Amino acid sequence: MSSDAIASRGPAPSVGRDRGRDRRQVRKLPVKQLLGAVGILGFLATWELIPRLGIIDERYLPPASEVIVALVRDFGLTAFWISVGETMVAWFLGLVIAVALAVLLGFIIGSSDFLRKATNSTVEFLRPIPSVALIPLAVLLFGVKIESSLMLIVYAAFWQVLIQVLYGVADVDMVANNTAKTYGLGRMARIRYVVFPTALPYLMTGVRLAGTVALVLAITAELVIGSPGLGREIALAQSGGAISGMYALVLATGLIGVLINMLMRFIEKKTLSWHSSVRSEVIA
Repeated sequence: MSSDAIASRGPAPSVGRDRGRDRRQVRKLPVKQLLGAVGILGFLATWELIPRLGIIDERYLPPASEVIVALVRDFGLTAFWISVGETMVAWFLGLVIAVALAVLLGFIIGSSDFLRKATNSTVEFLRPIPSVALIPLAVLLFGVKIESSLMLIVYAAFWQVLIQVLYGVADVDMVANNTAKTYGLGRMARIRYVVFPTALPYLMTGVRLAGTVALVLAITAELVIGSPGLGREIALAQSGGAISGMYALVLATGLIGVLINMLMRFIEKKTLSWHSSVRSEVIA
């Protein structure tokens, strides 16, 4: 068949589908962003109207415009960024410690049926205990220093990662594991080439959840215990009657939470770019 005849048939079906998929992605992206912007504007407009209409006294809920002005003003203050830095240091250290401990114990426990059964009841007993219930113990041990925040953050984030790692290790294909054993791979080699790739998606989900939980506990510890950070600044603003400033700091914590979630999702997609779950998100 001549090249002219082939060209007259037009592009191959797969190419046409790819181009159609690309056009759909281009159309979907702005719509999604537009809907997100509309939702934010609707929330701010509702917030602005509630105190303006007298539904809630402005002394307790200032209009959104006043809070945003206070937040922008905070952005220019060195003390604000110092508090943000203190919160983020506690968040980062607590998250790293929790992930390291959970990954180590998760692979050790998950790789042994005996350890899994022996620790199951202990895990199910300790996991539901709220981290805030440990605040009195943290204060007794460390006072109002960063160590108190770290204790609560590590405890809360640890379980998020550990449970996911245990699920991931349990999901390993036994046929693949036995095949690797037949080919002479040792325990560490099987963990590296068989168990870890299977558990990695679960691990990344646990880290993403732990990142959000760690921020919540960091703010809570600073708010209740008084350790340095944004939480303590919120408490000081509330006790000093700076209500707009208090809400501005609350907004700041929300923005940090959004940024952390975006960062975690970015890391997850980059790490799992080979995995079908991430590839399906890109294709859909």
